Amino acid sequence: MFNAAKDAVASRVALAYLNSLAGRYGRVRELKIDSRGKTVVVIGELLGESETVTLRIDSYRILEEGQWRFIEVTACSCSREWLQNLLFDHVRDRKLKLPAWAAGAL
Repeated sequence: MFNAAKDAVASRVALAYLNSLAGRYGRVRELKIDSRGKTVVVIGELLGESETVTLRIDSYRILEEGQWRFIEVTACSCSREWLQNLLFDHVRDRKLKLPAWAAGAL
């Protein structure tokens, strides 16, 4: 019960955060975090695309290095092949620094 409530709040905050970063490329319509299952689903609208795009993080882990926390996406998929290739090349199996609010949410 607590995890579901925490995930719902974190999902709303992450949705707003990603939309503040992604405005040039489109917008995130839905975002769902499952911190227990270590999964994230993002549904977005990319500029120039007529259909929504679904991105799934099927597995991730949180790493700590000193005062910093990182996310490492270990498995992901996307409804667009070109975007999936981009994720594989630049996101999967790489450490990405988390904002302070996100570290506790995931």
